[in-house]
Amino acid sequence: MFSRSLKLSLLVGGALLTGACSNDDGGNTNLDSLDQQLVVNFADAVVVPTYNLLATRMVELDAAAQALKNAPSATTLKAAQDAWFAARVPWEQSEAFLFGPVDSYGWDPAMDSWPVNRTDLDAVLGNSDKLTQQYVSGLQETQKGYHTTEYLLFGEGQAKKPADFNARQFEYLLALTAELKTVSGNLASSWTTGVNGQSPYRDTLAKAGEAGNTVYPTVESGAQEMLGGVLTILDEVANGKIADPYDAKDPNLVESQFALNSLSDFTNNIRSVENVYLGHRPESEAKGLSMSDVVKERDAALDTRVKAEIAAAIAALGKVPEPFPVSIKDPASADKIEGAQAAIRKLHDTFQVNVKAVILN
Repeated sequence: MFSRSLKLSLLVGGALLTGACSNDDGGNTNLDSLDQQLVVNFADAVVVPTYNLLATRMVELDAAAQALKNAPSATTLKAAQDAWFAARVPWEQSEAFLFGPVDSYGWDPAMDSWPVNRTDLDAVLGNSDKLTQQYVSGLQETQKGYHTTEYLLFGEGQAKKPADFNARQFEYLLALTAELKTVSGNLASSWTTGVNGQSPYRDTLAKAGEAGNTVYPTVESGAQEMLGGVLTILDEVANGKIADPYDAKDPNLVESQFALNSLSDFTNNIRSVENVYLGHRPESEAKGLSMSDVVKERDAALDTRVKAEIAAAIAALGKVPEPFPVSIKDPASADKIEGAQAAIRKLHDTFQVNVKAVILN
């Protein structure tokens, strides 16, 4: 996809110059020595913290589900639902980098396949199999993960009440959250300590261009992965997550339709792009070289434009009336929905054409 490279760091010896730093508004940037820092910083300041937060949130979701089962009430149900919302944030903010272990081990579809097949879910609830974590792990992807958990916790249109749960639903719910906790923990570990005898994927990416790295034989191949992830999620949000249900006017195709969390999901997907571009998560300060730094150094106007287009895309999503499963069928919402799609597509094209050209200059 990307034929040219970020070559500068290896030309000066390939060593990481940890003293170099930057911030969102500019600052000390030494592009003659920082190319490898781009992928190092991305791995350490964006990917690893996001997956660690995801793993923590899944532990909290599992505990909240257990508390709900132990003492069903409006309070414990809301706590479990809030834990689901909270666990959703880091996952959606990871979707601009769905490569590496999350892809190769099939953890993405295992956690986040949608729409769910409610007929199949009801079949699981109606059979006599013991619903253990191991059993759930072996189910097809649309019978487990976030959205099956969502279905059990929220019901149709967030109508679920504590009295609606039966023993079988609790059994399914706890097996699901236990599996989500395990998978997200493995995902975080795959980047930090390694799993299944593999080296930490953080090292694989951060050592892009070093001798013996067959996954990323050049620094540009690491940057290529970053840009590819950004382009993929921008395309998916505009032309899949929004377009599929909107064009069909079918709420059953909406992501997070039970919790009515769709627009938050889409916004966090754009935040994911923002985090990749800026090289840090919102709760932490910028410390290392980012894609924004490289673009700013070579075309400051483009860097300003990218940041403005990210903000515009998020703002456009904020104008779409809630809830999304209803607004897709409301003619009065059409301009807002199509405006959001246009803003996201514009951002996609800017990355595809302009950022790509500048980064690989």
